[in-house]
Amino acid sequence: MSEKELHGAVGRSLERAGGERRRMAGGRAGGGGVPDPELVERPVRRRFPAEYKLAILREADACTRPGEVGALLRREGLYSSHLATWRKQRDAGSMQALSRPRGRKPPHPLEAENATLRRRAERAEGELYKARRVIEVQGNVSALLEQLLGTEGASEPGSTER
Repeated sequence: MSEKELHGAVGRSLERAGGERRRMAGGRAGGGGVPDPELVERPVRRRFPAEYKLAILREADACTRPGEVGALLRREGLYSSHLATWRKQRDAGSMQALSRPRGRKPPHPLEAENATLRRRAERAEGELYKARRVIEVQGNVSALLEQLLGTEGASEPGSTER
């Protein structure tokens, strides 16, 4: 095989590998195939709502025959430690606290209204400042015009004074 043929074969295999990598990265959600080695997999933490936890606990407590709890856990993809933790939470009465939405509490309506009014006041003060500057500039222009007209009018013969 000549050197030119060798370079061509290597180039084609690299192109194919790049195309396969792009196809795999684009079609990852469908599963199947080799994941892209250039992408780092990040595990996603699972979150279970309180209603789901209570339903699973009720179902686990209803299991009477040997192996039923294990089958439930396998079907749901859970661990026995999940059940132990959720039972402790249920017994401590913290399931109601878990069902509350997470994150920042919404602001009080009066606080939101106050913030809106503050922004409007700041905007109005800015416009007032601009208007005062315009009036000041207009006054200066008027004074300059009077001065110019006053000196020109005095130099002309037969001008009338005001």
